[in-house]
Amino acid sequence: MLSKEELLPDCPVAVTVSLIGNKWKLLIIRNLLNGKARFGELKDGIDGISQKVLTDNLKSMEEDGIIIRTAYPEIPPRVEYELSELGNSLRPIIDDMKNWGENYKKMKE
Repeated sequence: MLSKEELLPDCPVAVTVSLIGNKWKLLIIRNLLNGKARFGELKDGIDGISQKVLTDNLKSMEEDGIIIRTAYPEIPPRVEYELSELGNSLRPIIDDMKNWGENYKKMKE
């Protein structure tokens, strides 16, 4: 069976899209650019995301090395998510997307 890395597209743009190309992952990354966040903070900060979709996307992003999940041995349990070094390297891409979106909105006014 092929590993996930072996199944990645040849095109670098397609690789990026396959890893962060859904709306929810981009919004999770956007929120984590501000620092660590707990599950509830992420859910509250992303309009319309369900608990299952957030859980699935966080798990996928952790497997891809984009985020780090830290579980603290406390009662009640506390889990925090943050961008990994790899995830944080997406900052300029997200910043460019933000700027492009702002410019587009101004152009359409």
